[in-house]
Amino acid sequence: MSVSSTRSGKRTWHAVSIVARGAACEQAMALRERRFLSKEAPPLPLPDCPFHHRCSCIYRHHADRRTGPRRSVDETGIRSMRTNDERRAGRGRRSGD
Repeated sequence: MSVSSTRSGKRTWHAVSIVARGAACEQAMALRERRFLSKEAPPLPLPDCPFHHRCSCIYRHHADRRTGPRRSVDETGIRSMRTNDERRAGRGRRSGD
């Protein structure tokens, strides 16, 4: 797993994406929107690159593999205010309830 620790002890998920520059091959163009965990990224130049000797593709580094917010609170900054209503109002499934 590609998890690294920072000095503060927080875990980070370092990722990279491929930036297809110049005369990029079809394979690089197809992978340019995808993020890879750093240890799982394909090596550059890509194995079947026809421009192997003059490939100018590079990695763009990201702190996380995800591209967008995971939860609505990440997107809006507002947490849902749940009520503490008791939901166990009726009898249970057991015969003693």
